[in-house]
Amino acid sequence: MTSTLMEGFLPFEHEPYFAFAQEEVAQQQREAYRMVRETYVGRTFPMYIGGQPVEGGETFEVRNPADTREVVWRFPGATPEQLEEAVAAAKAAFEEWRFSDPMQRATIFKRAAELLRARRMEFNAVMGLENGKNWAEADGEIAECVDHFEVFARETLKWAQGKPVYPVPGEHVTTVYEPIGVVAVISPWNFPAAIPLGMSLGAIAAGNTVVWKPASETPLSSLLLVELLFEAGLPRNVIQFLTGADDVLGDPLVDHKDVRMIAFTGSKEIGCRIMERAAKVQPGQRWLKRVMAEMGGKDPTVVCADGDVEAAAVGIVQAAFGYAGQKCSACSRVIAEDSVYDELLERVTALARGLKVGSPEENAALGPVIHEGSAQRIMAYVERGKGTARLVLGGERADSGEHEGGYLQPTIFADVDPKDPLFQEEIFGPVLSFTRARDWQHAIELANDSEYGLTAAFYSRDPAKIAEARRRIHVGNLYVNRKCTGALSGTHAFGGYGMSGTNAKVGGPDYLFWFLQTKTVAQRY
Repeated sequence: MTSTLMEGFLPFEHEPYFAFAQEEVAQQQREAYRMVRETYVGRTFPMYIGGQPVEGGETFEVRNPADTREVVWRFPGATPEQLEEAVAAAKAAFEEWRFSDPMQRATIFKRAAELLRARRMEFNAVMGLENGKNWAEADGEIAECVDHFEVFARETLKWAQGKPVYPVPGEHVTTVYEPIGVVAVISPWNFPAAIPLGMSLGAIAAGNTVVWKPASETPLSSLLLVELLFEAGLPRNVIQFLTGADDVLGDPLVDHKDVRMIAFTGSKEIGCRIMERAAKVQPGQRWLKRVMAEMGGKDPTVVCADGDVEAAAVGIVQAAFGYAGQKCSACSRVIAEDSVYDELLERVTALARGLKVGSPEENAALGPVIHEGSAQRIMAYVERGKGTARLVLGGERADSGEHEGGYLQPTIFADVDPKDPLFQEEIFGPVLSFTRARDWQHAIELANDSEYGLTAAFYSRDPAKIAEARRRIHVGNLYVNRKCTGALSGTHAFGGYGMSGTNAKVGGPDYLFWFLQTKTVAQRY
C-alpha cells in the first residue's frame, strides 16, 4: 500500500545549494536583501491564534546582530490570556486534524516545498538580517527546509501504513499509529527556520496540532514558514504562532495541562528544566507528557597519525568557525595524535587566520555572535583560557569597521587539558581547543570524555581504526573523514546522546514515532 500512496513522488534528491561564487547568483542574493529591506524592515508582524492574525501586549524589537543599532522589525508579546486561547484553539483543531487524510498532509508539504524553492533567497536575506548568518550558512538552512518538506511528505505516508504483526488463528490483528494531541514547539535562534520546522512537521505529519514559540531574536524566519504552510493549504488553525517573553511562553506553556508534548531545542539548562517540569502531572492533566529535547554539544574532531591532515584542517575550520561556532554540532575540540599534532595545529591556524570578519549581509566568512551578552560570555571563557592554555590565534574582540555588534576573532587554544572548561563546556562561539593524544585509542577516550554526545569527526585511512571508532565513539552522529557539521535531512538523521538530548533523530526514519502512540486492534472472526 505504501508504494501505491507514493506513486507520483519523484525519487528524493537533496536541494542543491546556490553557487554564490557566480556573480549572477551573487547579484540575485544582493537583490533579495534589497527587496527584504524594502518590504519587511520597520514593520510590526502579528501572531496567529485560531488561524487569525492577532496583536499582543507590548511589542518587542528585533535587532540586526551585524549592526545592533538597527531595529529590523517588531513582534508582539503574547499575554497569558492569549496563551490560553492558543492552547484551546490547538486542542479544538486536533479533533479534526487527527483524522485528516495522510495524503492531504503529504500534498501540503510537497506544495510548501515548491513555494519555498521560489523564495529561497528572500528567506536567506531575512535570516541574515535576523541572526547574522552569511549567504552560504543561511542558504544551507533554507535548503534543509526544502528537504524537510520533501522528507516529511514521504514519512507521513510510510507511518500511515502501520506495521505488520505475527498472525494468530481466528483473529485479524493490526498495529497502527495515532497522533497524541497538542505539541508545544520551542526553538532556538541559531537555526530559526530548519529546527522549528522539523519539529513542527514531525507533529503535523503525525496528525497533531502545534503551538509554535520561536526565539525572540529570530521570529520572522519562523513566521514566514508558518504563512508558507498556510499558503500551501494547511488548515490555519493547525498551527498557533506565539511570540514574546519566557515568563508567559516558557514555564506556563510547558506546564499547561492540555499540552501533550514539548519539542525543544536549546541549552542544556533549559532542556533539563523542561524535563523536570513536564514530569509533574498538573491538575486536570490526563497523560504523562512526552518531552523531546536537543540540548547542545561539545563536539570533537579526532585526527589519527595516518589521517589526511589537509582534509582534516579544512573540515575543522569549516566546522569550528562556520556561523561563528554557534551550532550545537560545531567542532570545538580537536584531539590529535602526537605525531601530527603540531602540523595540524599549524595548518588549522593558518586557515583560520585567513577568515574575513565582517557583515554577513556582505557575505563575510565570519560574522558576529548573536548579541552582546553572548559576546561577553564567550570572552569570559577566552580570558580564563589565557591562563590555562596556550593561545595561538585570536583571543580578542574583532574590528567590525563601521558596524556595531558582537564581532570576535577566530580563537584557537593549544595544549588544552581535558579537565579545562575549554575542553568540557559548551562555549557556543568561535573558540577552538587543541589537545594532544598519546595514540589513536587515547584520542577516542578523550573524545568520549564529555557529558555531551552529539557529533564527532574521525580522520583515518586505516579500516581497523575506523571500525573501532564506529563502535566506541559515543555520539549520535559520527562523521568519518569529513567535518562534523552539515547534516542532511533524510540522510544524516540528527540527534545526540547524554546531555545532548533525547536522541530523537530529526530527518530520520524513526522521528515520527516521537509524535505518535501505538494502537493494537484484535478482531475475532
